[in-house]
Amino acid sequence: MCESQKSLDHYTAPGSLWQNAYAERVIGSIRRECLDHAVVLGERHLKRVVSEYVDYYNGVRTHLALYKDAPDGREIQPKEFGRIVSLKRVGGLHHEYCRMAA
Repeated sequence: MCESQKSLDHYTAPGSLWQNAYAERVIGSIRRECLDHAVVLGERHLKRVVSEYVDYYNGVRTHLALYKDAPDGREIQPKEFGRIVSLKRVGGLHHEYCRMAA
């Protein structure tokens, strides 16, 4: 490896939040929208709560940068699909609204 390629690697300094903005954004979202509102009873419980939140975050939660869609995408549900119902997500902390046939 030549000397110019070695200089391309930049490591983030511990405690430097501005150097790793993407990771800090995800960690902040998990903390603010999930863990600040839950009582965690152990490591297994923490893993389950965070896993449920990540599924909600990628599959249901709206993102302004994605024109109010989720990263995994959602299908449009016309009125013919039925009435709107609320489904609890992340243990009732968040909700998903979708249409279900009567």
